[in-house]
Amino acid sequence: MKTRTLGQGLQVSALGFGSMGMSASYGVRQDDAEMIALTRAVVDRGVTFFDTAESYGPYTNETLLGKALSPIRQRVVIATKFGFDLYPDGRPGWRGLNSRPDHIREVVEASLKRLQTDYIDLLYQHRVDPAVPIEDVAGTVKELIAAGKVRHFGMSEPSMATLRRAHAVQPVTALQNEYSLWWREPESDILPVLEDLAIALVPYSPLGRGFLTGAMDGNTKLPEGDFRSALPRFSPEAMQANQAFIALLVELGRRRNATPAQIALAWLLAQKPWIVPIPGTTKLKRLEENVGAMDLELSSDDLREIDAASAKAPIQGERYPEHLQKLVGG
Repeated sequence: MKTRTLGQGLQVSALGFGSMGMSASYGVRQDDAEMIALTRAVVDRGVTFFDTAESYGPYTNETLLGKALSPIRQRVVIATKFGFDLYPDGRPGWRGLNSRPDHIREVVEASLKRLQTDYIDLLYQHRVDPAVPIEDVAGTVKELIAAGKVRHFGMSEPSMATLRRAHAVQPVTALQNEYSLWWREPESDILPVLEDLAIALVPYSPLGRGFLTGAMDGNTKLPEGDFRSALPRFSPEAMQANQAFIALLVELGRRRNATPAQIALAWLLAQKPWIVPIPGTTKLKRLEENVGAMDLELSSDDLREIDAASAKAPIQGERYPEHLQKLVGG
């Protein structure tokens, strides 16, 4: 497996693994033993960069990774997150945002126990809390780094002004934002700032929450409890309208002996050497498909063709409903 370097010298596998779907959000409860076996298979295939959060489950995803990765802790890099005020009884969802310094410290202690480790490689603020100055947040993480409990600081979906303020207090290693062939907004305002500050990008949902695999269309029925049902892009009308873009990935994949998912991941990897996507899956077959994207190098002609097709087939539907959109760009 190739490696890439995030900001502040953190070296990771060039493709990471987003573990959220193993415990949360997609409407189907997975078997823990099977997911632990899958996690070990991820490492066996050279992927060593794992992404989780206390809110995934809540709590259950960190516990799952703790069981799976603690015997091989020195071989992996683990990223987790704070920033939500979760329900104490563990029910899904959250009561609000919470990045108060005392809460950050409490979350880190709890995450360390669930992950069965004594340090967190990369700690993200999951969403910006407007009630807490970002300097206080960054300063608290700086103290945790000095104490050896955290090694690197990350942020997810902040405004660039907020990112700069945080970075001035504690250098930010990575920004985790949505970025993929069907969400290219970061290209205009975010990527230039990251390049200027030497901060890496870790794109979540690099396969469009499964849509860019080509396995979904207007007739797809999402399971009960699948959070994508609340996203405008997953309305039957939007999924059908967006098939025009999938057709391009299918055709390009046919010519390159690759799947649409591999084309989408290879495209992301080709954008910048400091971009590390974190696709997730619960299936070994999909894992091997994703890892196979590392061997696919798109030509400049391929990239131009994708850009031209993107311009002709704009993606239909907003990525978030209004109440979730309010949480990004703070």
